Amino acid sequence: MKMPKNDFKQRLLAGEAMTGIWLGLASPYVAELAATADFDWLLLDGEHAPNDVQSLLGQLQAVASYESQPVVRPPSGDPVLIKQYLDIGVQNLLIPMVESAEQAAELVAATRYPPEGIRGMGSLLARASRWGQLEDYLERADDEVCLILQVESPHALSQIEAIAAVEGVDGIFIGPADLSASMGYRCQPGHPEVVQAIDSAIVRIRAAGKAAGIITLDEQAARGYLDAGCTFVGLGVDALLLTEAMRKLAGRFHLS
Repeated sequence: MKMPKNDFKQRLLAGEAMTGIWLGLASPYVAELAATADFDWLLLDGEHAPNDVQSLLGQLQAVASYESQPVVRPPSGDPVLIKQYLDIGVQNLLIPMVESAEQAAELVAATRYPPEGIRGMGSLLARASRWGQLEDYLERADDEVCLILQVESPHALSQIEAIAAVEGVDGIFIGPADLSASMGYRCQPGHPEVVQAIDSAIVRIRAAGKAAGIITLDEQAARGYLDAGCTFVGLGVDALLLTEAMRKLAGRFHLS
């Protein structure tokens, strides 16, 4: 059995615009439900959601037969955790809080087998290799990992060109919430200074030859980011969509 190509990575590197949704409810049932909505990708969040390796495995299994591709965000760039994610079959990673080219290089190394990197040699125990059935897994695994790094501070934005120049980095994602807070405009991602910083960052990421990504809850802003050349755009969050729908429904039946 041969290892299949990572379709998400191929589309990202080809510059194809893809939209997706954040999943933070840590539920295989919800993940499969979202997969029926025909998003290009589904972000399984381990940074701000109660996900662990076991719950992520269930969600990966739940969406495996659908077209929507899973992208997983760990709580940090811990190489041990990255190793576990890769072994359960994660191929697309979004790593938060990246501040420098040195950190980017360490993250690339965490996703590669020796001698190119430091990933542990345990593929026979891994779902990723179908427990050894993918005969070319060790030869192909490194190339099929898609690594997107998240920049979330003014300092990180100042390092975009250096981060983008690290071989193995496939995209750079702008975190608008943390960026706005670090700029002194907490909960104001639409502040003119924040918008200017984001717009400039998108231009610089694209000029560096990398895919640019962002998330927004504003549909008009999302279309603007797509028009600006972002090719990895998050359109919403499962928990917020659910709570908004429930609150609106309850509100329509509340008697004054």
